[in-house]
Amino acid sequence: MVERKPTVEELLKKAEKPSKLAVPYHQFYEGKVQVMPKCAIRTLDDFSIWYTPGVAAACKEIKADPDKSFFLTNRWNYVAVVSDGTRVLGLGNIGPEAGLPVMEGKALLFKYLGGVDAFPLVVRAHDPDDMIKLLEWVEPNFGGVNLEDIEKPKCYYVLEEARKRLQIPVWHDDQQGTATVTYAGLVNAFKLVGKKMKDSKIVLYGAGAANVRTAIVLITAGVPPGNIVMIDTAGVLYRDRPDIEEMKKEDKWKYDLAMKTNKENNKTIEEAFKGADAVVGASKPGPGVIKQEWIKLMNKDPIVFACANPIPEIWPWEAKEAGAKIVATGRSDFPNQVNNSLAFPAIFRGVLDVRAKTVTDEMCIAAGDALAKFAEEKGLREDYILPTMDDWEVYPIEAVAAAEQSIKQGVARRILSREELYERAVNIIRNARESARFLMEKGLISSPPPEEDVLRSYGP
Repeated sequence: MVERKPTVEELLKKAEKPSKLAVPYHQFYEGKVQVMPKCAIRTLDDFSIWYTPGVAAACKEIKADPDKSFFLTNRWNYVAVVSDGTRVLGLGNIGPEAGLPVMEGKALLFKYLGGVDAFPLVVRAHDPDDMIKLLEWVEPNFGGVNLEDIEKPKCYYVLEEARKRLQIPVWHDDQQGTATVTYAGLVNAFKLVGKKMKDSKIVLYGAGAANVRTAIVLITAGVPPGNIVMIDTAGVLYRDRPDIEEMKKEDKWKYDLAMKTNKENNKTIEEAFKGADAVVGASKPGPGVIKQEWIKLMNKDPIVFACANPIPEIWPWEAKEAGAKIVATGRSDFPNQVNNSLAFPAIFRGVLDVRAKTVTDEMCIAAGDALAKFAEEKGLREDYILPTMDDWEVYPIEAVAAAEQSIKQGVARRILSREELYERAVNIIRNARESARFLMEKGLISSPPPEEDVLRSYGP
């Protein structure tokens, strides 16, 4: 029996459902995260320990050694989710206030999936140097910073400079998170088609934050730069492209990749796809953005990642019809979802547990390898190259990989064994999930209005 393909109308209707529920549910809960005590409050007398006069003793310890703030306060587990709202979820520059629901949602994912206490921090710092200065000012509060939804090329500069100036991990999820999961997916996809990633030609369709960092991570992982071909809105990146000097002034990160990638000096999209083994789309919503005729130019058993949301650059069945062996998208209703939520909660869990001073691309690769291995041990298939968010067991494994890489690179303030790291990560993540479940069971988190009632208000 041939499985019926969903129609475009059915897929769009399915994609619209969360949007219809979002505003009423956000209004019902008046936000998605809150602050809860984690210390025992047996009687009000305990406040003399947690606050004045007892707290002064902890303050004096930290005054003598500021690094003790990572051990005597919850700073070690605090992450700031920072955005200026200039490039929010494909909505573009909608401003900090409009971006706040996204940052709060990110904080919710941090807590539920990684046991991380994350705080949304939207800012009006439009100048990149102002944003970096702000991060320096608030650094004493946090164990890490997650940059989110910042326009390019500002996002590259802020990440690069903040990583130099701050002594805590600074991460840009649109760059490093996407790159980590994409890398993991490619590792397993290449295994399934029987090819070596380091010997393959890889096309990165889109040259924004996601694919720029994906290129950097792939190169760091050993893929020769010349084997990568990048495509932006103006076409293929190559060394003597007419706008190369303008690119050098406006986006030095993309310029650098234009100079080191594309060893064959492909100049057209058709040339780029010809003989390619994989394409990673991180561009604009489709369908019809990546064309079937281009996939037909690729090598045998091509790999197609079409990760634009809400509609991939090409529908999965269209990619398959064109010859694709393995297809991944950014959507949860298709197999092989490339989902940042597989990366950032676990990686931060790991680097926070060792009080790391930074987060590196090598840590992303270590976490990506752990992701890939987890899926491989469960059994790779053409429709299963990555774990899903239901595979919660992967998060502590990934956390350990990131933590061990932190120790290996000499940036950890705390050295723990693999067994200690794993047990710690499992306990913290399980506690976060079970706490949420307990609060719902006890009615301390109310059940939302029935979906049917909310959707009925929109009419047929």
